[in-house]
Amino acid sequence: MRVADLRKQQGLSREELARRSKLSARFLADVEAGRGNLSLNKLAGLSEALRIPPSLLLAGLDSRNSVDSALAMIARCDPTQMKELQLWLKTRLNPKEKKLALIGLRGAGKTTIGKKLAKNLKFEFVELDERIEKAAGLTLQNIFELHGEDYYRQLEQDVLMNLILLRRPLVIATGGGIVTRNETYDLLQRNCFTIWLKAAPENHWNRVLKQDPRPMANRPDAFAQLQNILNRREPLYALADYTVDTSNNSIPAVVKTIADRFHQS
Repeated sequence: MRVADLRKQQGLSREELARRSKLSARFLADVEAGRGNLSLNKLAGLSEALRIPPSLLLAGLDSRNSVDSALAMIARCDPTQMKELQLWLKTRLNPKEKKLALIGLRGAGKTTIGKKLAKNLKFEFVELDERIEKAAGLTLQNIFELHGEDYYRQLEQDVLMNLILLRRPLVIATGGGIVTRNETYDLLQRNCFTIWLKAAPENHWNRVLKQDPRPMANRPDAFAQLQNILNRREPLYALADYTVDTSNNSIPAVVKTIADRFHQS
């Protein structure tokens, strides 16, 4: 079946399909006429917009030999594109496969709870920031001082992608700001069962002070800044698959609650 037939079956105009697939209407017209040359990324966007597997779309574009056509496209991929294709297929064929990600502001208990949760589930525990430091060969502080936040956020996304591609169960403790970059947060949500470890600002504050009070020294507005950050990020944290309030619950109770909910998912 041709692209035009699939589009019409779903009641879409050419302009609407172009918008959804992020293609130009002119290029889409060429595709429907059999003249357009689809790259791997454009094929992925078009198949997602039409909500059909790429294999069926390829069959419609080249019914004579769809498998050969697909293999020829794959053979032209560079290493980066191959990695993107692998992730794209994994996301659609086996979404959220035995991977949990804990999100929340610093002091939420992601490391403490994450380690105990991983032991409970017999999963491997991973601290995302530790993997970022290893990848950069620098401490987090040095990464920000030498390269800035944009570099850190890109590295965060790259390291996360590598973890998602690992074929083993993981509990991932993420950095508090992972929700602030749409591409990275979307990657996390599509591939992991996400849990927001929610806590009151006072609880975050007290836990941070116990971890290391030095960054808060001589900063009378530090608590107000923490509250502001939490207020800005709460709507993003709330998009998680599940939320657990850690303010008035013991660590064993939180671990059991998350494990029970994950087994039900």
